[in-house]
Amino acid sequence: MIGIDIEEISRFKKLIKDKKFVERVFSKEEIKYCSSKKNSLQHFAVRFAGKEAVWKAINDRKKNIVITDISFKSLPSGKPEVYIKNKKVKNIEVSFSHTKSTVVAVAILKQK
Repeated sequence: MIGIDIEEISRFKKLIKDKKFVERVFSKEEIKYCSSKKNSLQHFAVRFAGKEAVWKAINDRKKNIVITDISFKSLPSGKPEVYIKNKKVKNIEVSFSHTKSTVVAVAILKQK
């Protein structure tokens, strides 16, 4: 299964100012990671797109998963790893990309 999501970065300008939204949607580690970056808005937006892409890829199989259960941790190389309910998921690969105004994320659920 494949999931993809694209988001306009400008949409997150207001959302990220809402502390309740940020704390509900992003893990503490994600908040720390994104906030430490020069263009934090872009990092929050691409992680949100990643959550949507993962959710779309797994939707048919795990209906009890919601977007807030999905999080990412970055390897030293920058490659994101997928976590669901704080457990690393090895059979989902994700890729993030962006321009100045748009972010995109793709998730692939590999067969076990």
